[in-house]
Amino acid sequence: MESFNQFLLSLDGMLGSAAWFPYVLLGVGLFFTLYLGFPQIRYFKHAWLVVSGKLDKKGAPGDTTHFQALTTALSGTVGTGNIGGVAFAIFLGGPAALFWMWATAFLGMTTKFVEVTLSHKYRVKTEDGTMAGGPMYYMDRRLNMKWLAVAFAIATVISSFGTGNLPQINNIAQGMQATFGLEPMLTGGVLAVLLGLVILGGIHRIAKVTSKIVPFMSVLYVIGALAVILYNVENIGPAFASVISDAFTGSAAAGGFLGATIAYAFNRGVNRGLFSNEAGQGSAPIAHAAAKADEPVSEGMVSILEPFIDTIIICTLTGLVILSSGVWKEKFDNEFERADMMILAGQYEEQRDEDRHQLFLYLNKEEGHSVETFNGKIEVVAGKAVSRGFTIINARSIAEEVVFSVDAKEDLYTGTLNVVDGRLQKDNILVSGKSLVHSAQLTTLAFTRGFFGDYGQYIVSIGLLLFAFSTAIAWSYYGDRAMTYLLGPRSVMPYRVFYVAGFFWASFSDTTLVWNLAAVAIVVMTLPNLFGIMVLHKEMKETVNEYWRDFKDKQAKDKA
Repeated sequence: MESFNQFLLSLDGMLGSAAWFPYVLLGVGLFFTLYLGFPQIRYFKHAWLVVSGKLDKKGAPGDTTHFQALTTALSGTVGTGNIGGVAFAIFLGGPAALFWMWATAFLGMTTKFVEVTLSHKYRVKTEDGTMAGGPMYYMDRRLNMKWLAVAFAIATVISSFGTGNLPQINNIAQGMQATFGLEPMLTGGVLAVLLGLVILGGIHRIAKVTSKIVPFMSVLYVIGALAVILYNVENIGPAFASVISDAFTGSAAAGGFLGATIAYAFNRGVNRGLFSNEAGQGSAPIAHAAAKADEPVSEGMVSILEPFIDTIIICTLTGLVILSSGVWKEKFDNEFERADMMILAGQYEEQRDEDRHQLFLYLNKEEGHSVETFNGKIEVVAGKAVSRGFTIINARSIAEEVVFSVDAKEDLYTGTLNVVDGRLQKDNILVSGKSLVHSAQLTTLAFTRGFFGDYGQYIVSIGLLLFAFSTAIAWSYYGDRAMTYLLGPRSVMPYRVFYVAGFFWASFSDTTLVWNLAAVAIVVMTLPNLFGIMVLHKEMKETVNEYWRDFKDKQAKDKA
């Protein structure tokens, strides 16, 4: 697993974490924002009118209402990215990461408008009478690029596991274990059965379930977040100030947080922003293709609301909870995951400026540091290291009060541990102590720093359960539409079986491994879609202009 994780990190380094990717993603959004005249602002009010159903036409083809399409797409985006993803971004890049998530969402509102409009325009009715759409259909039917459509559909199937399936249940199981002490395998087993029961009903059952879950879970989460933000109201001003200022200076060391460069915060913020709102990824168009509408632009306008609700509102609340509570720079007792842990040669201390500077350069992948990984042996007696000459880094922080145990924390280890290139060679050794934490665990801790006290963690656990479960439901639909395109309707049932099985497996697998898999899958799906919508930029503008001409003509006739 560790070798596979390193392989995923290498891929991510060439794709989502590469310096060029954020510029491509934001560049496409910026281009369409200017080219279409800031549609995310000009059409925002109109989008709410469409969602309300006031502009609906009777007999319009489709399977779901505008609202159901929106909630299905939102259930695919409002998930662990809003709870664990925001925490992960701040953990990596500091407060500045939230600023770049905002920028990604603002430009992403336009990107989503474009991809949904074009995908809805070229949707088809399948053999079973349901609607099917998504970027693969405009790539095939309009661009005549069957190869690109097939590549996108394959990437969608992979991404349905890497984005909507594996990280969702992983975060649910982690949260339920931390809060209620439930075994991850038990959580995964129960929810896998429920997932199977829902997705077997197809888009009609999926739409009914998500249209109930999304509003309820959003209200619950907002109440819990405000309880923390208002409790720490004196920290809101400094939190906002740090988000803005750090975006242009980088985040300095604070507490256990060793700092982040501008480039690192920018990359992580954009990357996590995409994971959260999926603008440009091409997933939401698949849900919107089922909407009852004969004007593609009207459904595209509905999608403008998704990044706004998902990132501008919900992710901002999560970010303010984490920043105002201060937990992002505090160390907590936790069990170290191997993928998060590295053993360095030499002894480093946070109190020494030069040590912090060296670790800052090393962790941010900057040149000029002299940090090297440790190779050698560590002597341990009753769980405590008695040899010197090394430093354990866990979750990008210097670990403290480290304890080595065998299989269970109660069985303290005594003996010699071999370390090669900073990695322990014994798989059965558990390492625990104090360090920074990330993902859902960090958000859970932040929610205990409000008016609800320790009960706040239950809001996160329930919110995480509902958010992530609904995301898994929505992504199963994205995957089965991609399978329908690739192999026909008969391939859907085998896909659903594998989807549910993967959901169960991920409940007890390594969290960092899952997040790294998701990071790779997202980019593999995004690039073909961004290419496709750029090629069709002129058609997009013509389609929008035609919509407004027809809309104004209809208004004139109604008045007459």
